[in-house]
Amino acid sequence: MNKYILKLYITGNSTKSQRAIANLFRICREELSNQYSIEIIDVLEQPHLAEQEKILVTPTLIKQLPQPLQRIIGDMSNTQKVLLGLDVVPPNLSLN
Repeated sequence: MNKYILKLYITGNSTKSQRAIANLFRICREELSNQYSIEIIDVLEQPHLAEQEKILVTPTLIKQLPQPLQRIIGDMSNTQKVLLGLDVVPPNLSLN
C-alpha cells in the first residue's frame, strides 16, 4: 500500500474546520491503517500556503501522494466521497 500524503486547509477553529479534521482522521484510521500523514494548514495563519495552492474554499483536502493529485472540498462527512477522492474505493461504487 502506498503512503498517503494529505494536506487539509481550514479556516481557524470553526465548527466546520473541526468537523473536517475529525472526519478526516476517522476515515484515515479506519481505511488507511498507518499509511498516511496529515498536515493541517490554517489559511488565517499561513495565507501564503493557501495562495500557493490556489485554495479558494475551506475546508479543502489535497491528496499529494499517491498520484494523481486530488482535491476534496467540504467537511469530509461523506465518507464514500472522500474515499473515492483518495482512490481507496473503485470508481463505479455508488455514492448514494
